[in-house]
Order: sequence, then C-alpha cells, then structure tokens
Amino acid sequence: MNERAPIDTDSADPDAGWLATVMHVAFFVLLCSSLTRYLLVHPTTATTPWVIGLAVALSLLYVLGPVLGPRDVPAPGEPGAATRAAALWLTAVIGVWLTLVVLAPSFAMCAVPLFYTAMRSLRTRSAIVLVALITTLVVVAQVKLRLRFGFDPNLVLGPPAVAALATAVFLHAQRQAARLRAVIADLIRTRRELAATERREGTLAERQRLSMEIHDTLAQGLSSQQMLLQAAERLWDSDPATARRHTRTAASIAEHNLAEARRFVHDLAPADLAGSGGLDGALRTLADRESSDTLRIRFHRDGARATGLPDRVQSALLRIAQGALANIREHAGARSAALTLTYLDDQVVLDIADDGRGFDHVERPGGVRGHGLPAMRVRVEQLGGTLTVESAPGEGTVLSAAIPLVQQP
Repeated sequence: MNERAPIDTDSADPDAGWLATVMHVAFFVLLCSSLTRYLLVHPTTATTPWVIGLAVALSLLYVLGPVLGPRDVPAPGEPGAATRAAALWLTAVIGVWLTLVVLAPSFAMCAVPLFYTAMRSLRTRSAIVLVALITTLVVVAQVKLRLRFGFDPNLVLGPPAVAALATAVFLHAQRQAARLRAVIADLIRTRRELAATERREGTLAERQRLSMEIHDTLAQGLSSQQMLLQAAERLWDSDPATARRHTRTAASIAEHNLAEARRFVHDLAPADLAGSGGLDGALRTLADRESSDTLRIRFHRDGARATGLPDRVQSALLRIAQGALANIREHAGARSAALTLTYLDDQVVLDIADDGRGFDHVERPGGVRGHGLPAMRVRVEQLGGTLTVESAPGEGTVLSAAIPLVQQP
C-alpha cells in the first residue's frame, strides 16, 4: 500500500502521457477561470495584487515542475535527490495554492488536477494523506466563505466525494496498469522460455537425425568393411584372388559411405536416390551392392504409383532397408533376403524378409537391443506410419514398414 505511484509511465503507456497532458491543461484552465472570476467580482480590493501575484507564481511553479523540469522520481526503495526535489516542488505548489484558496476560495476548483499531481509524485499512502488534507482545507475555506448564506451540504460533502472519486479512479488505473505490466512481463518470459524449448527440441531432433544417418550409413559401412578386411586377411595367403576381391569391395563401400556422409551433412537425399530410378532403382542398387557369396538379396516391386513418392518417404524407406540389411548381415546368419516394395491405394509398404536364425522379438518400448530397430521405428512414426517385426528362433525375420500416402504432401 506504500508503493510509489509510477511517474515514468509516459514511455511505458501512451495513455499515461495523454492523461498527464489533459490534467496539465485542465489545471491552467481552472487557474485562469478562477483568477478571471476573482477579478470580475473583486477588481479593486486590497488583496487583488496578492491574488494576481500568487496566481502567476503558481503557474510558473507548475510549469517549471512537471512540464519543463524533470518529472520522474526514483523507483520504490530509491529515495534519492530527485525524490526530495519532487517533494519540495510539490510542497511549494500546494503551499501557494492553499494561500490562494484562503484569499480567494474560488481557486479550490484547481484541487482535482493537484490530486492527480500528488498521486503521481508521492507514494500512495503519502498521496492519500495529502489529498485528505487538501480536501479538508478546501471544505473549511468554502464553508467559511458561505456561512453568511446559510449551511450548504454540498460544500461539506461535495469536495470529499470528488476527492474520493478522483483518488479511487487513479488508484484503480494505476493498479490495472501494474497488472497489465505483470501480464506482459509473464508473456515475454513465457515467449522466451518457449523459444528456448523450441531451440532445445530442434537441437535434439537434429541430433537424432544425425545419429540415425550415421547408424544407417557410416556405422553399417564401417562394419561391412571390417568384416570384408578380416575375411581378406584370413584368405590372403590361401586364396589371394578372393582376398583382393574382398579388399576391392571394402574400398567400394568406403567410397559409397564417403558420398553418403557428404550428402547427409548437407541434409540431402541419399546418394542412391540421386539418380533417375527413384526408390525402386535405389532399392535394386542396394540389393545388388549388399549381395555377396554368402548372402543373396533380391528386390521385387508389387504394384505401381501414378505419381512419385515424396522425398521424405523415399529417404526413410531406403534408410530402413539399409539398416535392416545391415542387421541381417551381422546378426541373422541368413543365406538369402528379399526386399519387397508394395504400392497400395493409400499406403506404401516395404517388407524385408530373411531366412536367418530369427530371435525372440518383444514388441514393447525398450524391448529390442541396439539402435537399429528403434531408429527405424522413429523414421516410420515421423511419417505417420507403423513398423512391425515378426520373428521366431530358427524361422527367420520379416520386417514391415507401412507409410500412409494420403497424408503426404
């Protein structure tokens, strides 16, 4: 309750500056009208020169204070020199005005603008005390002047009512402005927190993208190279031709992985999709490249699509195929595998099947080991699709990725 009414509201709220201008103009209009009335009623009395001089002094004080001089006072808790200057200025203005009211009660009409000035210049509690004191003196001066005409209840009840109304309106506006500033501050803080959250989510999404790309390209390629080089080392003395073939294949995989690394760093489509064959050609190329003496991979397409698949769908399905074939080569011990791309009316389905050893598949989050299957699931779910895995020990594995097409741009 003892907070300071904010003076520096003009820059924060344009309406505050407009209200201050209206109050300043109203003060001078009331001051001039009061002086004019006094001169018309008492043109040649002994106090007339004093009234004129005090009215001029009051106008000069008012101009030098809130108009030309510094109007701002320190914030609450900072009672510096500017606060003392504002208090001295307000004391001088109120003192000259009260002297005028004593000499000419008609100058009491200037009370309302002075109420506003007091509320802007003092702490709320001090301003209310000053308003009550000004109101009391106005009532006393008015009653003393009009006693010869009989008691007038308006002179006793009117000024307090006007003062209470003006004070209540100002305090209400002040508190509403404070609430609005608090809401704006909360909105700004919330917007900053939201922006920070979006940045973090973007960072995590990009990190996840890079991890999946690295797993499906570089990591799998390095694994293949390691296996080929180890096989070449074992056969180097007994079967040099086969060892050299393994070495050349490892070099070819390294070259392909280098191209893939450059493309996903720039967020481009996989290198196999860069040609004109689209997803069909990329999957066929992948099957040929991953086939070896111990693992034969074939590609089959079922159905056709009138228009090309979106780039995101093609990239996701190719990466899923790469990851699935890498898992088959490293873990399944399969002799053959098949890639089947099926175009349906409302979705495209990629099936990867092998005749390997299979495994006990657990369909629950965290129920599979490694990074491959979770990464595939994330890719499919980002496109609104589903990933299913059917496997049993000794019966091979079938992985199916279905992506709806009606929702794709």
